[in-house]
Amino acid sequence: MPATPGTPASSATRPASIEGGDDLALAHALADAAAAHSLPLFRTPLEVVAKFDDSPVTQADRAAEAAMRQLLTDQRPLDGIFGEEHGQERLEAARVWVLDPIDGTRSFITGSPLWGTLVALVGDGDVQLGMIDMPVLNERWIGRKGLGASRNGTPVRASGCSELAMARIVTTSPDIFDAPDWQAFDALSRRCAMRRFGGDCYGYAQLAGGTIDLVVETGLQPYDYLGPAGLIEAAGGVITDWQGRPLGLGSDGRVIAAATQDLHRQALAFLAPRLGS
Repeated sequence: MPATPGTPASSATRPASIEGGDDLALAHALADAAAAHSLPLFRTPLEVVAKFDDSPVTQADRAAEAAMRQLLTDQRPLDGIFGEEHGQERLEAARVWVLDPIDGTRSFITGSPLWGTLVALVGDGDVQLGMIDMPVLNERWIGRKGLGASRNGTPVRASGCSELAMARIVTTSPDIFDAPDWQAFDALSRRCAMRRFGGDCYGYAQLAGGTIDLVVETGLQPYDYLGPAGLIEAAGGVITDWQGRPLGLGSDGRVIAAATQDLHRQALAFLAPRLGS
């Protein structure tokens, strides 16, 4: 069951211990640690600082990631860490945890509940576990390679949509695109049944749950897309860059996620020739 509103959502689904190499339990604990710092500051006055790329950051983002990193230092000292706020450690390790404490900081700042915490575990060249935690909504979406996907413990699966004309497409905002990429997205999305804006990481959760069929974005970083990638692939969907290549720590930030291979192929064929320089 979901947790009481305003509290971390994992108490009913998280294993009791994170000893013995239980990566799922650790992922739950990471999301709980982030929520313990972010939720109390949601809809409170916060200082907003512009980072080097002009994206906003708050004390909530930084405190949440610091708590997550401390947990990893204590529990998995040999694993790598790739975080949005506090940098990279041991990326040469066999296993790397990719963290975004608050995906959707603009939503957080403006009081929208559609922000989340993203966690991915990358190993053997693939995302082994992906999580999208939506603390305000009390929804925790988890995908594990070969084991399927779930929302608060209930299995979920991407829709069977295979035609652009029937697809529901979403992106966070027109502002994330440069001019050539926006032209590509605009033309593609107008061939779909419905297009929506907003939601940040929640669009990827909706795709995993079968209520959205396409997500197309650009300008993303590994901590933005690897957690969703693990979830979507476990839910039976497809997620790549705009040239159809698998996503990894070095991808170019253009992401397309689709409910089915057929839908992905149609959208990809439409986007790839229009790639900006």
